[in-house]
Amino acid sequence: MTPTMRTLLVLALTTVMTLPLAPHSAWAYRPVRFAWPLAPPHQVVRAFEAPATEYGPGHRGVDLAAPPGTPVLAAADAVVLHAGPVADRAVVSLLHTGGLRTTYEPVTPTVHRGQPVRRGDRIGTLTAGHEGCPTDACLHWGAIRTTPPRSRTYLNPLHLLSNGRVRLLPRADSNAPRRDAA
Repeated sequence: MTPTMRTLLVLALTTVMTLPLAPHSAWAYRPVRFAWPLAPPHQVVRAFEAPATEYGPGHRGVDLAAPPGTPVLAAADAVVLHAGPVADRAVVSLLHTGGLRTTYEPVTPTVHRGQPVRRGDRIGTLTAGHEGCPTDACLHWGAIRTTPPRSRTYLNPLHLLSNGRVRLLPRADSNAPRRDAA
């Protein structure tokens, strides 16, 4: 089995195994804030590469370098959809408000299916063995938005880290006279 086929198999199995649960209705109006799934430093060793189609080639997440044994944290409040093996990998999958899912691998889970978690809660421990990782261990962190009936959009999880607020600051030289004012 090629690495691409194995990755697609893991993604397909994760999707099938996690469909039955739905988010709590109490979360419907609460804004979601995401945080890094690892403590600093945050070293991205492989970036997100969106696939052209749902099953096309790409890198459906980011790889974050960290030592084996590093605690893996929930990026936001969620319900655990899956915690355990998918094909030959240990995966934790979380369901957030609005059908957004985040995935974490390879992780030895410390949570179980159906368990609610809060942002920053430990969900597992990073293990070595992520294919293509240039360091001892990498956390593959993915994000998927599922929309009915069965459409999936892979998202760059790093874009979840912004709170969406834009704050404009004055330029350092804003009191200096403008050159074109003369």
